[in-house]
Amino acid sequence: MKKITFTSRTGMTLNGTVELPPGGVWRATAVFAHCFTCGSQIRAARMISAALARSGFAVLRFDFTGLGESEGDFADTNFSSNLDDLEDAAQWLGEHYAKPQLLLGHSLGGAAVLAVAERLDSVRAIATLAAPAGPDHVLKQFGEHLETIEETGSAQVNLAGRPFCIRKDFIEDARQHDLGERLRKLRRALLVMHAPRDEIVSIENAEKIFTAALHPKSFVSLDGADHLLSRKQDAEYAAEVISAWAERFMEPEPIDEPEGVRVSGRTDDDFLCRVQAGPHELVADEPRKAGGNDQGPDPYALLASALGACTVMTLNMYARHKKLPVERVTCEVRHQKIHAEDCADCETASGKVDKLRRRITIEGDLTEEQRERMLSIADRCPVHRTLHGEIKTPLE
Repeated sequence: MKKITFTSRTGMTLNGTVELPPGGVWRATAVFAHCFTCGSQIRAARMISAALARSGFAVLRFDFTGLGESEGDFADTNFSSNLDDLEDAAQWLGEHYAKPQLLLGHSLGGAAVLAVAERLDSVRAIATLAAPAGPDHVLKQFGEHLETIEETGSAQVNLAGRPFCIRKDFIEDARQHDLGERLRKLRRALLVMHAPRDEIVSIENAEKIFTAALHPKSFVSLDGADHLLSRKQDAEYAAEVISAWAERFMEPEPIDEPEGVRVSGRTDDDFLCRVQAGPHELVADEPRKAGGNDQGPDPYALLASALGACTVMTLNMYARHKKLPVERVTCEVRHQKIHAEDCADCETASGKVDKLRRRITIEGDLTEEQRERMLSIADRCPVHRTLHGEIKTPLE
């Protein structure tokens, strides 16, 4: 996770968090919009962002103006200003990572992402959680204060145990937004998630959203969940479903393929590295006992993997060429540092030397002679020969 700030069009500093996949390798980016008067640190936002990051998304979640750690006065905001904040967040994400292809919104944040999508050409899919069918639904939470606000221009309203000043222009703005027409013109993949027993935003809202939108669209029931997805298992379930659903609609960011292998790592990520080998990507790290986060194999494990993979490839190629009844070849490689004086066949006489011990298993109905021949072929593996040959590593 990386804490970030960006400036809204009104000059306010908005605070957020970018959640990156292991090694900082992302396939697409997403923006998460939190619920009314909540914040980007609510459990649902954190859980879903983390799950999407694990599956390859870079996710930005931020606090709307006047909420959480962001600047501004909540009383000066409305649904329209929330849409502006979302558009500004998407612009920041595009400038620093990539334009968002996925929008996610919880409760009123769900209505917001549905409304702002028409401004963002890069968006390919939208997921809503417990979203109302229109921003005017939130006015029901004001209760008896609604009449006071309309008569006097403002009132102090208790929401989720906290006082908020709500002004008349908030109400007027909410009533101006018709999501029905926008949904019919959405032209994006849509996932609607809702709890049947949601006491804040009834399930009928999900029905209205789903019915108004055109395909492709999906609906998933969050049985047993409450409006805020306050139970960990509910938030985790929603996160995993969104992650799996969204993947099919994303267009991966083009990868700049290196000529050889490119390894990069941010200083703030400790030992975590991003490894690019042609079109392929993986990560490298150190185990926790060595000060890393154990999010990938360490460099020696990658070296051992290269030797093991080359050994298996070579033996299987030989078996195919000789038409031997081999079913599977397994090579286990263990790296050790041993004292040179304990090594009978080492040229180095003092200090320590590296030892890569291979254990090869060949499955198939082979004679002993055939097995011995295959084991001798293992040393013809190109990586094995490279490790035993003269190696130069010049700096350029």
